[in-house]
Amino acid sequence: MDFIPQYIKGKNTTGDISYPCEELRPILGATYGCIVYQEQVMQIVRDLAGYTMGQADNIRRAMSKKKQYVIDEERTNFVNGNEAQNIAGCINNGIDAKVADGIYDSMVNFAKYAFNKSHAACYAVVAYQTAWLKYYYPLEFMAALMTSVIENGSKVSEYILVCKNMGIKLLPPDVNEGDEAFSVSGDSIRYALSAVKSVGRAVIDDIVREREENGKFRDINDFIKRNIDVINKRTVENFIKCGALDCFEGNRHQHMTSEKKSGIEGQMSLFDIVDEDNKDQFEASLPNVAEFDKEMLLEFEKETLGIYISGHPLDEYEQLLRKNITRMSVDFMYQEDEGQTRVTDGELVTVGGIITDKRLVYTKKGEAMARFVIEDLTGIIKAIAFPSVYRKFNELIKDDSKVFVKGRAQVQEQKDGELIV
Repeated sequence: MDFIPQYIKGKNTTGDISYPCEELRPILGATYGCIVYQEQVMQIVRDLAGYTMGQADNIRRAMSKKKQYVIDEERTNFVNGNEAQNIAGCINNGIDAKVADGIYDSMVNFAKYAFNKSHAACYAVVAYQTAWLKYYYPLEFMAALMTSVIENGSKVSEYILVCKNMGIKLLPPDVNEGDEAFSVSGDSIRYALSAVKSVGRAVIDDIVREREENGKFRDINDFIKRNIDVINKRTVENFIKCGALDCFEGNRHQHMTSEKKSGIEGQMSLFDIVDEDNKDQFEASLPNVAEFDKEMLLEFEKETLGIYISGHPLDEYEQLLRKNITRMSVDFMYQEDEGQTRVTDGELVTVGGIITDKRLVYTKKGEAMARFVIEDLTGIIKAIAFPSVYRKFNELIKDDSKVFVKGRAQVQEQKDGELIV
């Protein structure tokens, strides 16, 4: 990213391109004096310092994996050489030590986001194609994108926020409109039915098939009768909680209440109190009860979908969050396509959100510390407060607290990052 202004300047004004040493001209000429591809790093260490191709690949790998101890060791080899490893070094090839150090710094900075040339070319083509789709077919594009990560709640949450910023409304699942995947509904996106927890894809397929063959469901009773062989109490309750039955008369509270009938042993579902022969005759009526409050509706959505649909407990704080935080939960996620997290190990960050899942842990000395989760608009961050910090902030570190938290990121290879408070 740091090289982009230099790249653009070189592209537009080729006379302004300069090279620390002439040996770089044939290697970097095609990219206007900037290191753009991993192959160029390998060429530089081979042609300027006398590395073999195998040795060059090792240093390329160390840089891309951020193995600092290897990077530090190889700097000496690159500049001064290593007779035991048969590396001549830049100095012995007539390149000034200061110039060689500067070139090495450029390689290290570049390697944080390096791709090989063929990979970069494929990414460029896909970037053009997806940019075109996103611009001309934003609804279809975002629906397909969310379907592709449907098993990853944090990624879905991230893209929901993108939809919000694009002015695209997300609708809850709907047994009369929705499909197994995310789908376009007018000028909005309909949430995928297959994302509802405890409802198998085979059940969804059967429900959609019934709807397509025999028409839309008229009400909750009609829905239950026509799908009685594939659904159960849990299915109906989860559909109610996530909003998939909002297409019918009544609110979610009325649907939940009508789905349950009072009995001697307490609350029982219609599936418990009606025998098999009479289930298709059972009619549940809607009681006169007000809708659940917003907080309860959001909790139901989170319970059944893993994310919030109709809003978020932090919505009213969004501007305050954006003004004060430096990172979000998505930055702590291990990105498989990038091979790393966006946050770097040891980076000082400020995050904000709701504290959940707090649990106390005691050190060998018997001192209390805490592990907890910070939930923001796109996902969660695991956090650790060691004894000295926990003593100072224990009144704030409790479930449901809305807080800003400052700390250092702790990142391990191929894992989500955590926050040391």
